[in-house]
Amino acid sequence: MTIGPVQLLIVGFAGGEFKGEIASVLADLRERDVIRLIDMGFVRKDEDGLITMIEHSDLSQDETIEFGATVGALIGLGAAGEEGAEAGAIAGAEAALDGGMIEDQVWYIADEIPEGTAAAIALIEHRWAIPLRSAILDAGGFLVSDAWIHPTDLVAIGLLASEEMAES
Repeated sequence: MTIGPVQLLIVGFAGGEFKGEIASVLADLRERDVIRLIDMGFVRKDEDGLITMIEHSDLSQDETIEFGATVGALIGLGAAGEEGAEAGAIAGAEAALDGGMIEDQVWYIADEIPEGTAAAIALIEHRWAIPLRSAILDAGGFLVSDAWIHPTDLVAIGLLASEEMAES
């Protein structure tokens, strides 16, 4: 199984309602194989504190086991070398079957969000990046660093530059 970069995304919703606009955009991205939802949970806490949770994944049960084994093997490799990779693959496959990839995160978020709100927690695989990664490796390239740059990061850079100019 070739796996693209995976992003954990948590989005909150005031008013506790999920709108169809997001679902239609996700459906389009998934149909075009731009992304794949490894696991996604929706959690809503009503005004009385009652929690409702829905979970979805694009992975079949076999793919879930394989993905869990791959993640577990990588963690095990880092922790204890080749033996750790083998043990990690087994543990990862078992963990994937025991309730999805993000179940603990969903319950943590459910505890943290205020009443009358909702949240979506998603593990999104960026499938578009797989051929780019392959091309970089084939060209002898290697990753030096990566990061997501958000618009608010750029605003913060501008504020810092403005402060530095005011001080000089």
